Amino acid sequence: MAYIKTIDREAAQGDLDALYAKIAGPDGRVDNILMAHSLRPHTLEGHMALYKVVLHHRGNALPKWMLESIGVLVSAINNCQYCVDHHLAGLKRLVRDEERYTKLEAALLAVADDPQKLTDAFTQKEHAALSYAAKLTGAPAAITENDIAILRAHGLEDGEILEVNQVAAYFAYANRTVLGLGCSTQGEELGLSPGDNEDPDNWSHG
Repeated sequence: MAYIKTIDREAAQGDLDALYAKIAGPDGRVDNILMAHSLRPHTLEGHMALYKVVLHHRGNALPKWMLESIGVLVSAINNCQYCVDHHLAGLKRLVRDEERYTKLEAALLAVADDPQKLTDAFTQKEHAALSYAAKLTGAPAAITENDIAILRAHGLEDGEILEVNQVAAYFAYANRTVLGLGCSTQGEELGLSPGDNEDPDNWSHG
């Protein structure tokens, strides 16, 4: 569902059909954020390649639940309920602990309202990463070298800082894709993702 014309799975042909087969969920459906690219399949391929390597690649050092948390935070700041709903569901699947998940959800939404709000749901290192992602989302031109120094002081290595940066930047793109084209979660199963971190070319959602 989107404001522009989209091509559904049954009507897809050629390259688009092949891409849909690659990214479909267990029931054969394709998420609406991805179907929104259907008139230009090459942009769908680019979107999925970026998403896969930023959030679901074996080369990442930060745990996937933390990367998902950054995505939820950025999406909440951008008022993108589609991505908030999807990635909270993904976070819940990863955490597999109802009490911890509830605590993380409340903390992320609180930090989205006030990036300086401390919460025991996250370590100081994790909170520093979230604060940086929040600032990058709300005031990107205000980021200075001192912001990076703060992250290092809280124990983030430069490669981890890059991961936080790329996840925040990806979600800024995804949020604007969703909000700008009017994607909804109608008919979707929330929280599916390409879980095979070992194969960067495996985009299958499960």
